[in-house]
Amino acid sequence: MSLLKPFSKQPDLKANILLVENEEQFQQSLADALVDNVTVTVRLAKSLPLPMENMESRPRIDLVVFIINLTSELSFLSAEASLKYLDPGYFLGKVCFMVTNARNALVPTERVDAVRKLAASLHCPLLFAEDQTPDGVTNATERLMTILKVAAGAVPMATALYLSNLTRCTVPPDIDQPNFD
Repeated sequence: MSLLKPFSKQPDLKANILLVENEEQFQQSLADALVDNVTVTVRLAKSLPLPMENMESRPRIDLVVFIINLTSELSFLSAEASLKYLDPGYFLGKVCFMVTNARNALVPTERVDAVRKLAASLHCPLLFAEDQTPDGVTNATERLMTILKVAAGAVPMATALYLSNLTRCTVPPDIDQPNFD
């Protein structure tokens, strides 16, 4: 068991993205859409830490995406538990959260608030994605590609930390107040 470190290896010609999702529902369709891009290598994991056996041959990971299905409490808990296996350097613009099923009426608002607080506390972008339609997958892929290009250093005059400051999740001051509706 070791920490995943952002700068422990030299960058590749291709950008490398790690998609972490406990339930693997949206992960595969998003990976298929990302693989269509020639400049991206996609890695999949159910949770962190990654196995030690291929550590030497594993490329540098430019962006870690935690996919959280809001209809499942286990999905959130798995992502939260996996965070401790990331080096703190990843939280300087190389981690983002992608949430699915936010429009589902069965999702408690407390779970959405918990994900927003988690992303805000780590200063990470929080993306909402529609996983039921091909257009939703395409839109999620385009947003991830924008973040990945900057995180991998493929955009001149832009850094992952700068992009992280522009896109980070913020929690409104009234989120901790009780709801009297």
